[in-house]
Parts: sequence; structure tokens; C-alpha cells
Amino acid sequence: MIKFRQFPFFFLVIFIAIELRIRCFYVFCFNSLLLIKKIKKDCLYLIKNVNCGSVNENIQMARKVFLILVWVSIASGLLAQERCVISSRYLGQDDSLLVFKPASYSPSKSYPLVYLLHGHSANYQSWSKLVDLSEFANRYNFIIVCPDGLKSSWYMDSPSAAGWQYESFFLKELMPFVASKYHVDKTNIFITGASMGGYGAMRIFLRHPSLFKSAGSTSGVLNLRYSGFRKSTLASLLGEYSDENKLFDSYSVINLLSNIQNTDKQLIFDSGTEDYLYVTSRKFREKCDELKIKATYIARPGKHTGGYWTKSIPLHFEFFKSLVDL
Repeated sequence: MIKFRQFPFFFLVIFIAIELRIRCFYVFCFNSLLLIKKIKKDCLYLIKNVNCGSVNENIQMARKVFLILVWVSIASGLLAQERCVISSRYLGQDDSLLVFKPASYSPSKSYPLVYLLHGHSANYQSWSKLVDLSEFANRYNFIIVCPDGLKSSWYMDSPSAAGWQYESFFLKELMPFVASKYHVDKTNIFITGASMGGYGAMRIFLRHPSLFKSAGSTSGVLNLRYSGFRKSTLASLLGEYSDENKLFDSYSVINLLSNIQNTDKQLIFDSGTEDYLYVTSRKFREKCDELKIKATYIARPGKHTGGYWTKSIPLHFEFFKSLVDL
């Protein structure tokens, strides 16, 4: 029980903790540990000014307050994360998604939205294991939606597999669901992803640019003919791979860039220089230059791995934030 004479010190701890919690919970943890180590010095000062009890009592009190706030922070993070399930007639099955909201989320405000698409063989939880999306939502004040790409949907409507219409699901079921459930700023909707997700993000954006402010791709499969899955999962969607199968060209996003020519739409894309898809990003950049499309292109050391994406995806959020602030 906190004694009345301990109130001044108690409120001091609470004030510091709240300030640090707002800025970043992890910074708060570090500084709170420093606070406990230095508490004797602080208490000696306070004892001279207020009747705040013994030093040891205040040390124990600070520790209890710290643990309480740890649990509050964890709980607020969990509340900011939601799992939703959509029953889709375009997919013939359910699709799950994770939604991350800012801790300060209020129904009276609208928020920019980022759709974040995962890569081949991954799922809707994969991005949350690579980066702290709750922290991203708080830092950028974005709603972040991570849908399930069903391992190998390539986020496309298959011309040959009638039950595999992911783009239709995305546009006609997922986006309306998100818009109805959350307060979205419709002028600031973004989409990005990694590998297969980078392909899907760029394809959906280039086919429907009016629905999005901008798009990104990290290690994206920007030309399907370079994909390591062209003879397997892509073939199941587009037909057997061959030089004569022109669907591999018409479905490649490098051939859709003309859809945003002579517009103010901007892109961000990147690739590691050791990535087997690096050549597709270079050619994509050349095409953007040819069409005079406003594109931010980043190439730096890295392979086609989650370790690379943990470093690349924050740059996309910074880019999107800069467009919101325009």
C-alpha cells in the first residue's frame, strides 16, 4: 500500500513513466532500470524537501510501479493488435489478417493505412515476427493491415484457376471490410510488401492507382520470368511456363508502369545487391526513368532474406510518412 507521505515521489515516478511510455516503451524500460539504480540519490533529495518515507520503501514502491507499467504497456500493445477473419467467396475459404492500430487510436479521427503483404510460403503473422508493427503503428500513427496471401496466391486473379481470385478478394472484400471497421484516411492509403508480397503490392497498385497514395516493393518479383517459382506455383496460376506463354509478361509489373505515366504517383522499391532478383529492380528503375515516373530506388548490400527486410521495410514507412506530411 502506498502511504500518503509517499505521494510526491509516487507522482514523480508516474509522470516520468508516462512521458517515456508515450515516446517509446523500450526506452522507458531502460530508463526505469536506471531510475531504480539511482533511486537512493533521488530519495535523499526528496527527503530533504518532503516527508516521503524511507529510502528502501521508495525503492520497493518504484519497482512495483515499474512492473505495473510493464504490464500496462504489454496490455496496450495487445489491445492495439487485432486478428480478423474474412470469409471470401472469391477465395473459397477464409482469410486471416492482423491489424495494428496506434495506441492513441480514436474513432473521432481518421488514420493513414498501410497494407503490408508477406512473401511466398509465409502467412499473415510473418511480418509481425520480423519487425515490431505495434511500434511502427505508434511511431507513424498508421493503421497497418497484414492479410494472409495463402502461401502462394501471388495476390492475383488467376486466369486458369477459377477459385483463386485474390485481387478480387482484396478489392471487393478486404478493403471494404477494413474501411467499415476502422477509421481510415482514404486519401492516404499505401501498400507494400516483400518478395511475392512486393510483386502483389506493386501489381494491385499499378492496376488500381486511384485507390492508393503510393506503393512499395522490397526484394519484389518485378518480372515474373525471373522468379524461382515460375515453373511451380506461378505455373499453377498462369499455365505452364514457356517463352511462348505471354501471361508471364502481361502479369509482370514492369509492364504495368505505363498505368501511372504522366501522373503524380510516387513509388519506393529496393533490393539487396546479392539478391537473385536484383536485376529485376535495376530494370524496373530503368523503366521508371524512361517513363519519367517519380521513383525512389534503393540498392544496398543484402540477400533475399528476412534479415534484409527488417532493415528495408522501415524505409518504406518513412517514405509513406513523408507523403502524408506533404
